[in-house]
Amino acid sequence: MDQAEKLRNIVKQNKAKDMEQEEIIHNIAMKVSQERQKRAKVITVTSGKGGVGKSSMSINLAIQLKKLGKNVIIFDADFGLANIEVMFGAVPKYNLSDVIFKGKNIKEIIVKGPLDIGFVSGGSGINGLGNMTRDQVMFLVETLEQLEAMTDILIIDTGAGISDSVIEFLLSSEEILLVTTPEPTSITDSYALLKTLNTRAGEESGDIIVKLVANRVSGAAEAKNLYSKLSVVVHKFLKLKLEYLGMVPRDTNMSKSIMQQKPVSIAYPDSEGARAIARIAENLLGKKRTKEEDDGEKKGIATAIMKMFRNRKN
Repeated sequence: MDQAEKLRNIVKQNKAKDMEQEEIIHNIAMKVSQERQKRAKVITVTSGKGGVGKSSMSINLAIQLKKLGKNVIIFDADFGLANIEVMFGAVPKYNLSDVIFKGKNIKEIIVKGPLDIGFVSGGSGINGLGNMTRDQVMFLVETLEQLEAMTDILIIDTGAGISDSVIEFLLSSEEILLVTTPEPTSITDSYALLKTLNTRAGEESGDIIVKLVANRVSGAAEAKNLYSKLSVVVHKFLKLKLEYLGMVPRDTNMSKSIMQQKPVSIAYPDSEGARAIARIAENLLGKKRTKEEDDGEKKGIATAIMKMFRNRKN
């Protein structure tokens, strides 16, 4: 074999290797794309103070999204309280701590609620992050990533206020819903939450969009007035953006349904409150995903857990 033939063979081999590498890269890219497509849309529902209807909004929003053809799971991240399970009318046998410490599978701790909506109780599992080993935290992250892959929409019902866990969930969510009422304390506490979120986000605060839900208002005029009060100070002092998503009027059927331990969207589906939340669900689905969201810029609930673990270790 002459020198020219040897060179030609080397070129052929290199081309084959290049093609093989390109195929490997293509396959990896396709796999990553498929995984991203499977990942649930994460909606985090929060409030500056308790008692404003945050958990009721989470449950009824889940029901309305289910009626629109979406599979939904609610993750109760309001640790130590049991608002979601009370409204669901069910007591979970297991929670996340059973997955971490007792070897339960994530599917075993999902409780089915109205319309087959899934519900996961955080229990005391995340409260104990500071005492968990890194392997246990990584296992928890993998478990929660499995949870995101099981559904179309994952609704996180946070605790009220500005705790580290609440802020980390907000920073890791694609959609942030802030439930506020016209009460002065609700408005001031909502601003305190937005201010804390803005500070923690740092340079990325300008990319954050928080959507306001005006709850227990007399009508559209009061809702817009509530939004105006908050948006003025947010625009003046903060970098994040506040948008108006919708309103839920004061409705006696809401309190009746709570006493019955049934979501208003089930107990009184034609009530003003239920119809208002249905419109909010439609507004949420009407928004197209951005390229950043499709590319997985927001990492979801698993990232929030990792951040909380690092913060508590430092």
